[in-house]
Amino acid sequence: MSRFDADFTTNLSDLSARGLLRMTKTPDTCLLNFSSNDYLGLSYHPLLKKRAADWADTHGTGAGASRLVTGTLVLHQQVEAKLAAFKSTQAALLFASGWQANASVLAALLRMPGPDPLVFCDALNHASLHHGCRAAGRAQIVFRHNDMTHLADLLAAHANTPGRRFIVTESVFSMDGDQADLPALRALADRHDAFLYLDEAHATGVLGPHGAGLSSTVAGGVDLAMGTFSKALGGFGAYVAGSRALCQWLVNRASGFIHTTALPPPVLGAMDAALDLVPFMDAERARLHAHATRLRGALVALGIDHGLSTTQIVPAIVGGEQDAILLAGRLRAHGLLAIPIRPPTVPAGTSRLRLALSAAHSEADIERLIAALAACQPARAQAA
Repeated sequence: MSRFDADFTTNLSDLSARGLLRMTKTPDTCLLNFSSNDYLGLSYHPLLKKRAADWADTHGTGAGASRLVTGTLVLHQQVEAKLAAFKSTQAALLFASGWQANASVLAALLRMPGPDPLVFCDALNHASLHHGCRAAGRAQIVFRHNDMTHLADLLAAHANTPGRRFIVTESVFSMDGDQADLPALRALADRHDAFLYLDEAHATGVLGPHGAGLSSTVAGGVDLAMGTFSKALGGFGAYVAGSRALCQWLVNRASGFIHTTALPPPVLGAMDAALDLVPFMDAERARLHAHATRLRGALVALGIDHGLSTTQIVPAIVGGEQDAILLAGRLRAHGLLAIPIRPPTVPAGTSRLRLALSAAHSEADIERLIAALAACQPARAQAA
């Protein structure tokens, strides 16, 4: 019991009254899960489990120190080399999480010596990208979501301002499931000599040639691609991929790399196995995208807004916080897990169920979801 608990309780009650209270919950394994980011179903793949176990048995359960002390194992270098080949870059670095990577890598880049940089950020960038800019003490020049004309206008308006330009965006936006216009971004970055930073967390494994992400779809790629192993690659951890000089700078200046204990051998084993599998999973990617196309069509027929989704992330946008909670509860009664997403994660008035699909879902699973959404519609409308 703390003397400050009254303050916490009062504010928690306020969140609850506004439909914004969040609680950690253990998912009911009896429910069919439509909220997981395990897009290819690799988290239970036999090869990932076996290699994680084998590497734990051979190399132990921990690295013992940070990478710059004694924590760098041959295993880290092996996975980083395989990752760089997968991303068609000179080098790659492993990080503990996507949040840690964005927060520390951006800070390291934006604090390089020289005039203050100009940072152009998509309005719907992930919170970790915003945090990285703030950690560097840099103001963001925000362009409207995926609006390349607005970005071009902002770049032109600052044409005479000194400082390196950075364009920071996601390739697949985590709450909306739409894609950045990579050819247009690459062209603007080239025209304005800007550094293009691309968060590929939700594209890695599912988009681009062999699942290598959208950065691989444009000539010359991007200046830095960040991504995760905790979604389509079925494990844990994150990466950045780019030039050798870039990665060496991060080794020296990215606090999240320098001051964190290195990833343990079992996690590295799962990473290594995923990188062996993912390039050859075109059939699974095709099934995943077919599921998403079917679901989007059904949502249109039901009158439910799915925004501009073009990927395996399909939002069912219902508007109010309580509406999203109610719809999630009704789907749970049908045996389906779909977590409601509310402000501040998404803008006010756009609360939704973020339906995350997987290649592990069957066609019957998708039809079951669609039937449940149809059954829930009249009840939801009456309650509203």
